[in-house]
Amino acid sequence: MAKIEILHADHYLIPLPRALEDSMHGTMAGFEVVTARIRDADGAEGVGYTFTCGVNGGAIADILGREMAPRIAGRDADLTEAIWKDLWWAFHYGGRGGPTVLALSALDMALWDLKAKRAGLPLWRLLGGYDPRVPCYAGGIDIDLSPEELVDQTHANIAKGHRAIKMKVGRDRLSEDVAKIAAMRDAFGPDLPLMVDANMKYTVDGAIRAARAFREFDLIWFEEPIPPDDPAGHARILTEGGIPVATGENLRSLWDFKTVIDSGGVSYPEPDVTNCGGVTPFMKIARLAEAHHLPVTSHGAHDITVQLLAACPNRSYLEAHGFGLENYVTEPMVLEDGHAIAPDRPGHGVDFDWDRLETLRA
Repeated sequence: MAKIEILHADHYLIPLPRALEDSMHGTMAGFEVVTARIRDADGAEGVGYTFTCGVNGGAIADILGREMAPRIAGRDADLTEAIWKDLWWAFHYGGRGGPTVLALSALDMALWDLKAKRAGLPLWRLLGGYDPRVPCYAGGIDIDLSPEELVDQTHANIAKGHRAIKMKVGRDRLSEDVAKIAAMRDAFGPDLPLMVDANMKYTVDGAIRAARAFREFDLIWFEEPIPPDDPAGHARILTEGGIPVATGENLRSLWDFKTVIDSGGVSYPEPDVTNCGGVTPFMKIARLAEAHHLPVTSHGAHDITVQLLAACPNRSYLEAHGFGLENYVTEPMVLEDGHAIAPDRPGHGVDFDWDRLETLRA
């Protein structure tokens, strides 16, 4: 029995080299990271984390450290399903989304890291094992870049080993988005896998108009064209727009994904392990997608998610975007010829540089 001795929560502010901007979140100068460290009675430790776009991290850390820690102390850490269910229902009335589910995501990730370490296995093998080489793309926050700057950034990403690219759309004038996509196709040809991401910018009719304008460029998908709360709208965009739709980074549960999949409004379900409830529901979402013959993709947290997609036979692309966190881990994710490589060391393989993080404590 892996008896939980302590859960420790920490809150950090991660600055970005330059401020980033997308169509809806405004200017982001940095990200918050909230970590969960669970230690068992034998001294083994599992680590999880979640992140925000710069606000609400204090609430997440408080829920983890003040509310969740006492509820799991003394429990068997291997009983991930039981702990997850008990916490979900304990916090359901005041949670079911927002900071509560982000806190649960970090905690659940830490439990799985601890379980894999105790088993002496990399997480992707513990979860079933499929293929440690996971196709990935470079996901940039680049709506403010000119077509020329976007092409230069893509050349740099290709030099790093990327073979697929996602770019932002959602400018006020659709013609500017079309011009940037055209510049990418002119520079890199028709065979570069290319995705676009609107960050929920459009109305349903506006998204259909944009999708039709983008259709000639043979995109892999059109991501988050509208907010996630309109499954019927997503279905209209997919049907009337004529290009595949990816969505899910702002869905917060397995049941949210069931709703959008049942609506016929998603081609690529896109859970984020840091905000969908953790590893436990992420893998269920992936299996739900598989049962509907849908490829699963991911959002953010690439260093963790590579382990999860490496266990999924229906994986598509991993989003490679660490939001600056890769500068605070001891062994960043390895990229080879368009594939991220899930490491073979026990656990999820992410070891933080705690001394460096300490200088960024919130």
